[in-house]
Amino acid sequence: MGNLRYVANAFVALGQEVMVTSNPNDLRSASAIILPGVGAFSDGKRNLEKLGFIEILNEEVIEKGKPYLGICLGMQFLAQESYENGCHKGFGWINGNVKRIKPCESKYKVPHMGWNNVQVQRKDGLFVGLGEGPVFYFVHSYCLDIEESSFNYVTSTCWHGVRITASVQKENIFGVQFHPEKSQGAGLKLLKNFVDTASGATNA
Repeated sequence: MGNLRYVANAFVALGQEVMVTSNPNDLRSASAIILPGVGAFSDGKRNLEKLGFIEILNEEVIEKGKPYLGICLGMQFLAQESYENGCHKGFGWINGNVKRIKPCESKYKVPHMGWNNVQVQRKDGLFVGLGEGPVFYFVHSYCLDIEESSFNYVTSTCWHGVRITASVQKENIFGVQFHPEKSQGAGLKLLKNFVDTASGATNA
């Protein structure tokens, strides 16, 4: 939903062969899976269920360990539940829930939209070579509220009147709340790091 073309073009710019698909069976032959998305959690999840993606995503990512990158809504799907317009089940891959951003001061507007630096917690994986505080582009009103048992999966955070989980990594599962495909050089570097990580996992 929304940003497929930009994401696909970013990976093409990195020399990757990209397939944009609505057929879940295509995931079986992919070396890695990228799930981007903008919009409402419930609509995105309903589309995935309608097209038959949920079962195959669990098979390929959880059972087989295929590298997965969720962007924006694709990261929020990792949660157990989302409270956007009701209560909706996520993939349940990370302990946490998706909640509306509630800044401590009115000067911080919701949706959180624009450029924001992130505080990197882990300099490996997606953040190799990106320094202490790379800047990325955000557009969202909800964020992944990580439970204490999963704090070790948080790889970066940002501040928007409240501490926001900006990215996560759990083994082969990666998620970013920001939009690397719209974040110029830093975004392309992060996507290249995902490609390199995925290639290593595929060749292992």
